[in-house]
Amino acid sequence: MPVSRRTAMKAMGVAGGLAAVPSTVYARGDHPDDKREPADEKGKPANDGPPEAPPTGGVRVAHFSPDAPNVDILVDGEQVLADVAYRDISPYLELAPGTYQVTITAAGDPEAVVYDEEVTVENAFYTLAAIGELEAGTFDVLVLTDAGSAVVRLAHAAPDAPAVDVSAAGQPLFENVAFGETSEYVAVPAGDYTLDVSPAGEPGAVVASVDVTLELATPYTAAAVGYLDPPADVEDREFEVLLTPDGPAAQEAEN
Repeated sequence: MPVSRRTAMKAMGVAGGLAAVPSTVYARGDHPDDKREPADEKGKPANDGPPEAPPTGGVRVAHFSPDAPNVDILVDGEQVLADVAYRDISPYLELAPGTYQVTITAAGDPEAVVYDEEVTVENAFYTLAAIGELEAGTFDVLVLTDAGSAVVRLAHAAPDAPAVDVSAAGQPLFENVAFGETSEYVAVPAGDYTLDVSPAGEPGAVVASVDVTLELATPYTAAAVGYLDPPADVEDREFEVLLTPDGPAAQEAEN
């Protein structure tokens, strides 16, 4: 599938204090569509076609690893996000379909590589969620395919928490979701809810609650992050649930 280098990857906004690096990451292979004919008598390239279509997909990064430092993100060796902090969720970056080498390093220290793997994307929206602990050797990156309809899913990224259940208004939404797992999306009517998180099978032992407003025709990810029992040398990493819109809804929120 030929993809113009001009549209391969570009930042579509900056949110949450993140820095989108002003550069372009190119899809691999030849790009014959970038070869242009000589200009006509009016100075306009002869093969100048219609405006490029709006993006139909993208990739964002979510930092949910509570003992990891701020990080930089590189795609095919080129930095695209800088100084991403714990709890930050980047804006979506437009990424052409293909396979890319995604590298995560400590911010400002390119030699401190914590993740270096190939990631394949199509015309869809994705979240790369960094979870686990560096010290415990459980650091990993979940590749989540984001939805485009009125649904909610749960991503369990709290390393010391057991499998959990999540309920809303006393009704179960997700059951027995373990660390490193992501539930399927479930349909939820629009409205205001309190999401209660409890150990799996113990509905009365609520460990965290979050008030949310779910809007019509909007997909969401509820991410359980942090520690139930934070280590003494780690501050502001308590267990909590972060809710973020997914796919096109996130782009609209950024604009």
